[in-house]
Amino acid sequence: MISLLAILASVPALAPDLPPTPSQETWQIPTPEVDPSDLSPESDLSPELAQRLPSSLATPQEISPSVHQPPLPSGLCPPMAPASDGKGGPAGLGPKALGPEATGPQQNCPSPVLLSNRQISDPSTVSQAHDPVLELAKGTKTPPPPKPTLYSVPQEIRPLPGELDEVPVFNSNSPEVVRGSGILLSTFPPDEMQYPDAHLDFAFKGRFDIFAHHIARSDYPEDTPTPYLGILVKNGSSRRSTVVDILQAASYLGTPDAPYIDLPSRTPNNLGRVYSGPGDRVSNVILRGVRQSNWPARISLAPDETIMLMNLPLPLPTLGRPIKNGSDGPQRRIIQAQAAGKPPRKRVATPSSNARSALIRLKSEGKVYVASMAMLAPVAADGRELIPTKADWEDLLRRSDVLRPRDHPPSDLNSQAEKFYYGRVAGVSRGSNWETQITDSRKQKKLTIPAPGKSFSYGISTLQRGTFGTGQIQSAPMLVRYPDTAYLAHGNYGVHYQLTLPLYNPSDRPQQVNLMLQTPVKQDDSQQALLFYHNPPPSIFFRGTVRLRYKGDDGAPALRYLHLVHRRGEAGQPLLTLNLKAEESRLVTVDFLYPPDATPPQVLTIQTQP
Repeated sequence: MISLLAILASVPALAPDLPPTPSQETWQIPTPEVDPSDLSPESDLSPELAQRLPSSLATPQEISPSVHQPPLPSGLCPPMAPASDGKGGPAGLGPKALGPEATGPQQNCPSPVLLSNRQISDPSTVSQAHDPVLELAKGTKTPPPPKPTLYSVPQEIRPLPGELDEVPVFNSNSPEVVRGSGILLSTFPPDEMQYPDAHLDFAFKGRFDIFAHHIARSDYPEDTPTPYLGILVKNGSSRRSTVVDILQAASYLGTPDAPYIDLPSRTPNNLGRVYSGPGDRVSNVILRGVRQSNWPARISLAPDETIMLMNLPLPLPTLGRPIKNGSDGPQRRIIQAQAAGKPPRKRVATPSSNARSALIRLKSEGKVYVASMAMLAPVAADGRELIPTKADWEDLLRRSDVLRPRDHPPSDLNSQAEKFYYGRVAGVSRGSNWETQITDSRKQKKLTIPAPGKSFSYGISTLQRGTFGTGQIQSAPMLVRYPDTAYLAHGNYGVHYQLTLPLYNPSDRPQQVNLMLQTPVKQDDSQQALLFYHNPPPSIFFRGTVRLRYKGDDGAPALRYLHLVHRRGEAGQPLLTLNLKAEESRLVTVDFLYPPDATPPQVLTIQTQP
């Protein structure tokens, strides 16, 4: 067999910066250090730390600073550790640390060989270690991941009690992709507008929400002026002033505010530092009742006055130097290139894109109209980019039609065709909050836990062709909409689900109960089983933060935030495990904002351990 040193000698370019090894028995590839204390269940996992995690560290709950080692039979070698006790042996893992049974002769134990921080006691077995470096050295490839396999879990699926409230939501999500300037959604009156059909004539008064999620995209990012998203608000009265309170508000870009990164399926998020994508971060902030500091608490509007509620860039990432507003913009570079006789820039192989999400909770004394628009930054004669002014936005609103190209139109809700298009939302939906207490029935005040080994679930964000046999469609109805956009607000993006569960153990024995949020495969037929995947496919269907308020087993009140990432058909891990005494009742509240970028439906599952 080829020796380990011979293998390593054949791949010197794999680690050219490694220092000389202290002996021929130890070779270690340096990796970023991760402090186990950073990964305790009570701490948060920052996105930066998440990117440094080895794939073997699935979730913070699986990591413990002190790992119990079972006793070894007499004569066996103890497990080796990379740290040294200063006497040539591993620190903290002597016979005493391993237990009284691990005291046999160990004189012939081989020295460890360290490969990517993994230990191999016998170098002759290194070919079985599947270390990435050695796999590359041998010219072999890592085997592909196992294929997803579908399995069924028999259980009852129940419709979720309660319903959406009456709060109107300005819902701007179509067209999702922005490539130019135009109206995204306008509830202004059509009077004196060049394109009357682009204006839905809907006034807001009292509580209302604004939700917007759009993506800027360009095949020529180096030569495209910076896109902007603007939200214009107008006082609907020509005689009276009005005020609008901004209760909570947040808006983030994908790059650089909230890049999409891989995260574990469950991560503690008490400090709110865990997120992936702008929609995830926005819902995380609003869940905590926060208003970003750049948003005012109140705006005042004189009769017929308009004001820019939002005027924010949606910059396209490029490989060139950053573009600063009012200075060097792409049009100026084009002018300079033309003057120098240089050819125009070529189309990029992969379009550059960036996303922005915004969610705002408001309350208005009087009637107001709202419009969301996209605009490529105005350009001065010398090519300098300018920030759009309120006058620029007002002119765009008067003269522009709805932005094109449009998204694919939705299928009729009663369509029986195999291919069904839900469509994207552009209009005013009804419903910002779904608050309910889940009990055995309307007349009951408790929720009896399942029998041991059993479970039942309640649908979350169920929709057309995805009710799990309950027939319940939770998608918010549309009050006004453009005719080529979704008939319902499928997905309920930004809707606050507040679910209270008065759990009750009716038996004369203690029971252990799991509370889970799951993402089963969407189906509309069976109310008696859920479908999941072993080794779920890579597509992410849920990415957001859930808040739990409950009384712990020690009787103390507890508050936890957990960030979840679910792939399609993923059963997920328990949000919470409670030990209920005989005939004990325990109140648990689960709430979350249904995050943008999620794909419905999900279920909330109560499971009693066997």
